[in-house]
Amino acid sequence: MIAHLQGRLVEKNPTEVVIDCGGVGYQVNISLHTFSLIPNSENIKLYTHLQIKEDAHTLYGFAEKSEREIFRMLLSVSGIGAGIARTMLSSIEPKQIINAIASGDVGVIQSIKGIGNKTAQRVILDLKEKVVKLYDIDEVFAVQNNRNRDEALSALEVLGFVRKASEKVVERIVKEDPEATVETIIKKALKSL
Repeated sequence: MIAHLQGRLVEKNPTEVVIDCGGVGYQVNISLHTFSLIPNSENIKLYTHLQIKEDAHTLYGFAEKSEREIFRMLLSVSGIGAGIARTMLSSIEPKQIINAIASGDVGVIQSIKGIGNKTAQRVILDLKEKVVKLYDIDEVFAVQNNRNRDEALSALEVLGFVRKASEKVVERIVKEDPEATVETIIKKALKSL
């Protein structure tokens, strides 16, 4: 119903913004990803998703159409509501969510607060085919990338590093160099840990 809002930014905080459009202030829920992309200029445009329930009409706003697309895809999964979808987009980059789904990486999805093993598996099961087709991802590449990451994490764990800390470092390395070998990932991670 409301595809986008363009107007004057009245309020901005990490979870919501208020946009004045022709004298009407719209309260729009946002993710941290969108928050980081909103300029500090006075006029902004957000792509929106309107959720209508019997007790509320809630607007969700996104700086990029692609993030709104991912949000809507996540909503199609049983057990994922708007709150959890927004938390997912606030916890990790939309591209990381896409890659995790395409490569079947339950660990990345499960690392998001409020998502258990079953929900993470359901997200991957329900969306993997759609994501691979929509974003034209080479599944073989995604699986290989995932395998290198997992092997590097296992090696770092054996070396005595805490998995949570290692995951953040390894994710950053893989993001910077998607074709990094297991050895390269481990070497770079050891420098950062």
